[in-house]
Amino acid sequence: MLSALDKLKSRYPKAHVWSFGDSAEMADELAQLVIAGDKQASCGSLAAWQQGDETVSPGDYHIVLDGRENPACVIRTTSLKMIRFNEVTAQDAAAEGEGDKSLQYWRKEHQEFFTREGTFSEEMELIFETFVLVESVLRD
Repeated sequence: MLSALDKLKSRYPKAHVWSFGDSAEMADELAQLVIAGDKQASCGSLAAWQQGDETVSPGDYHIVLDGRENPACVIRTTSLKMIRFNEVTAQDAAAEGEGDKSLQYWRKEHQEFFTREGTFSEEMELIFETFVLVESVLRD
């Protein structure tokens, strides 16, 4: 019997498979924001993107995992842009859908995240990705 992940991989054979954030709790929280329609964007440090094994392009599918590494949803990249941390706009922050969706909240939380990653700088380059929810994986 195929697992939920295997079924999704067969429907989206070239999909990237990953989870948001750097903890199980963050993976759960951010996946739920995507499913709720609040989170329609994400970003990562250019340094982390360059260290990754895969390249992402508009049109790519992603199977997003929860904190237990179970599939939570499938998203599709709609755009990518490079932007410096200190140039992220209120509109960009709101698209990420986190906290109160303000730029102030975004800056605080992302500074903490990128500091843990070891890449934080006000001038750091980010890859900012927008996406759409393709499907939610409902579990009993």
